[in-house]
Amino acid sequence: METVKVSRKYQVVIPEKLRQEANIKPGDKMVAIAKHGILQYVPVRSLRETKGMVKGLDSADLRDETDRS
Repeated sequence: METVKVSRKYQVVIPEKLRQEANIKPGDKMVAIAKHGILQYVPVRSLRETKGMVKGLDSADLRDETDRS
């Protein structure tokens, strides 16, 4: 568990240990979720990055947002 401080601009810095553990890089997008007074940030991953997470799923017909025209 890490403690962070909210700046005057309501910004926080994600501690290095947590960034590494979650594989968060500069420019990554995050989804912010607030529920029951708890704030969570979840990294947005592309379909390509999730390859292999669901055994047996055939991703041949799946498209990523970046593939759409």
